[in-house]
Amino acid sequence: MKSRGFTLIELMITVAVIGILSAVAYPSYTSYISRGKIAEATGALGTLRVGLEQYYQDNRNYGSTATACGGGMVMPITPSFTVTCSWDAGGTSQSFLATASGTAAGGMAGYVFRVNDANAQSTTQFAGAAVAAACWMKKSGDTC
Repeated sequence: MKSRGFTLIELMITVAVIGILSAVAYPSYTSYISRGKIAEATGALGTLRVGLEQYYQDNRNYGSTATACGGGMVMPITPSFTVTCSWDAGGTSQSFLATASGTAAGGMAGYVFRVNDANAQSTTQFAGAAVAAACWMKKSGDTC
């Protein structure tokens, strides 16, 4: 009677193939997750900018100080980014600079996106590296 089952070599080959597929798929998966979290940040900044423009229409200023904007407007909340707002280079309530900084708890430490009152979008850190991109980068190697 012939025994049924797999030989040890067949099992080892199967495990090796699964390992190779996992090694290829994991970086793509983590990149995909990061891009989704980046969309959270840029969406929050866009929402904040629209809210500040509405505030400006009502009050003829952005209500910005050295540490806050919108006359007490609540900053958008995301699980992976902290959103802050302050004066832009103009240093008055006639300008603002909104920043979304990645949090370590959200797995996005080392990412910083910005937008100002002129809707100038920028990325100052991406994946822990300092960059000077005049757009919101979505993935490593993006150009504006």
